[in-house]
Amino acid sequence: QVQLVESGGDSVQTGGSLTLSCVASGNSVSRYRMAWFRQAPGKDREGVATFVKDGSTRYTDSVKGRFTISQDSTKTTSYLHMNNVLPEDAGTYYCAARAGPTPEYRLFNRMDYQYWGQGTQVTVSS
Repeated sequence: QVQLVESGGDSVQTGGSLTLSCVASGNSVSRYRMAWFRQAPGKDREGVATFVKDGSTRYTDSVKGRFTISQDSTKTTSYLHMNNVLPEDAGTYYCAARAGPTPEYRLFNRMDYQYWGQGTQVTVSS
């Protein structure tokens, strides 16, 4: 079992910055690969950023160059650094964990993630 707890959600102005955190606890946490998803009201949950096997990162196109995913050396805490935030970035952000490698085309497939946090809310004001 793995437990994920997100924090850091807040209200941010368009063009501003925000960092979300996700603390993972439980069995063999370090062997899981972490990702961030988000869900806007009335929309499907979408993948935002994730780590892949060699430790590199992948991002959905809409956040490339603005968001950065990182994690601490123990791999128990992951972060989503959000810069130049846009109104379309608003929503509930979820941390998720998957066990083992995943083909590139499935990196943001929700069904491949075994554990989810409760979410943290990001609102964007103009």
